[in-house]
Order: sequence, then C-alpha cells, then structure tokens
Amino acid sequence: MTLGWVQIIRLGLVQMCLGAVVVLTTSTLNRLMVVELALPAVVPGLLVALHYGIQITRPNWGYRSDTKGNRTAFIIGGMAALSLGAMLATVAVVIMPGLPVAGLMLSVLAYALIGVGVGASGTSLLALLATATHPRRRAAAATITWLMMILGIAVTAGTVGAFLDPYSPSLLLEIVAIVTGGAVVLTTLAIWGIERRVTAERPTESAPFRQGLAEVWAERRARNFTLFIFLSMVAYFMQELILEPYAGLVFGMSPGQSTGLSGAQNGGVFVGMLAVGIAATGLRIGSLRMWVMLGCVGSALALAVIAALGQTGGALVPAVVALGFFNGVFAVAAIGSMMALAGEGRDSREGTRMVLWGAAPALAA
Repeated sequence: MTLGWVQIIRLGLVQMCLGAVVVLTTSTLNRLMVVELALPAVVPGLLVALHYGIQITRPNWGYRSDTKGNRTAFIIGGMAALSLGAMLATVAVVIMPGLPVAGLMLSVLAYALIGVGVGASGTSLLALLATATHPRRRAAAATITWLMMILGIAVTAGTVGAFLDPYSPSLLLEIVAIVTGGAVVLTTLAIWGIERRVTAERPTESAPFRQGLAEVWAERRARNFTLFIFLSMVAYFMQELILEPYAGLVFGMSPGQSTGLSGAQNGGVFVGMLAVGIAATGLRIGSLRMWVMLGCVGSALALAVIAALGQTGGALVPAVVALGFFNGVFAVAAIGSMMALAGEGRDSREGTRMVLWGAAPALAA
C-alpha cells in the first residue's frame, strides 16, 4: 500500500503544526527581543542561527529513518521537543528584563531544543512522505502538505497577532502554551497508525552514515540540486529576522500588528503556492524550472521595494504580501522538483536525499 489522499492530508496536519510553532519563535519572539527589550538584533539572529545550525544534522535523522524505521516516534518526539523549546523560549523572553543572563542562557537551551525538534520531526515526516507516496502523487502531495504548513503559519500569526494586543507577558505565555500543547496533541492524532499501514517503508542495508551520504552526494543531479537550494535559500531567508523589527521600528507597528504582518506575508505564500499548483499541475502551464525562476526574480524585486519603502514611506503590507506570493511560487516549484528527484538514483536513499536538501537551507539560514 501507498499513502491515500486522506493519509497525505493527515501528514499535512503535522506540517501545519510545525509551521504554527516555529512562526512564534521567528516572528513574535524575535520582534519582542529587538523592539520591546531593545536587544541588539544579533541576539535573536544568533539564537535562530543556532536552531538552524542544529538542523544541519538533518541528513543523520533521515539516514536513521531509512535504516531504523519507526518514523512515527521521531515525528511525535520531535514535535514534543519543538513545543517544549518554544515554550521555554517564551519564558526566557518574559524573564529577560529582570534576569538578563538567566534569560539568555534559557534561550540558548530553548532554541537548541527547537532545532532538534524541527530536525527530527520534519525530516522523518518528509522521508515518510517521499517513500510511501506513489510517484504520480508526489508533486501533489508536496503541494498539499506545504500549503497546509503555510496555512498553519498564516492562521497562527494572524490569530496570535489579533489576541496579543494589548501585549502583556502573561497573555503571551498563555497563547504560546495553547499553540504548543495543541500542536503535540494534533500531531499525535494525525500521524498515529499511518506508518503501520504502508508497505513502502523498507529498511536499507546498514551501511555507515557517511557512506550513505557519500553515495547520494556522488549523484550529479542530487549534488547540483543541493547547491541550487543553498544559494536560493540564502536569498529567501534575507528578510526572515528583519521584517518584524523593521515594521516595529520604522513603521511603528505594535507586536500584534507586526505578528499579523507575518500572517499577511504567509497568506501571500499560500496564494502563490496554490496558483502554481493549479497552473503547473492542473492546467500544465510552464515547467517547474520556469516557475522556480519566476519565484526567484519576483521575490528579489519585492524585497527591493520593501527596502525602498523604509526610505520613501508607503504601504508596507501590499509589498509584503507580494514578497510572500513570489516566495510561494518559488517554494512549491522547488518542492515539486525535490519530490520528483527524491526517488531518482540509488534505491532506498530517499530519506537521505531529502534531508541533504533539508540541511542546505538550514546552512543557508
């Protein structure tokens, strides 16, 4: 058996939970540290770099799931670690004004947990999706799961932004506790029993990890695609930790408004991904390569407009939505290419291939 559409949607719910929790740390907490706590922007930058840096271990998670199986445990355990890390990161922000050293030390622990959680859960989920989805359904499955992740980010950012005004530390703790607790429960319910029902899961020979990674790296197309993902994601992440503090410091937005801005951006991402999914898959307009190039160029132009608005003034939200739209165009085309390439080359290395491509954006970030 391979994954049916209902099971693919259930895996998409896990992606949705991942996005919902991560957006709190990269948007709301980031802005609070830079604007409300007046910390140097390098502080949240280094913390987020820590969680992405830990995700460079993604190939190891994928290789373990290729050889050991039991991806369900990695997915649920990773979500629990991610949620605990997000909760601890929130506590750290709350105590920083009175206990700055303790707050920073707790933040380091929290963001390390976030990195471990995203790596374990997200990687195992992608590997399960790649190996247990019929080849004809892979592009559609990638579109569905990523749309659900972006939907989770947009809805969470928009909802949290609405409830967070007027801002108070106790309200922040309450909101994050609800989001993280709900993510663990929903992930457990969504993933339970899926892995046992598919026979596409197959352990590989127990070759050393480095050998497995070297075998994938020796594949020219896999290697070239890894380099492309790295370079494109360097540009993709340029706005990630700048946008919300920029909105607060330059445009005077409140914490709720700047969190809502992140929701608007990811709403644009959702529309961009949906548009490419319909145009490329349903209407067969253009190739994935064409859509990737359009997304890259459009994103660059939108980011330039956002930078110019800080000098000239003007409506920030439409430019941010446009950036999100072209980010979505790029992302879904790149993900579709990734899913198509995952099954090429040496057999039983889908997980290692997918997470090599997952480590590239982590290093870029």
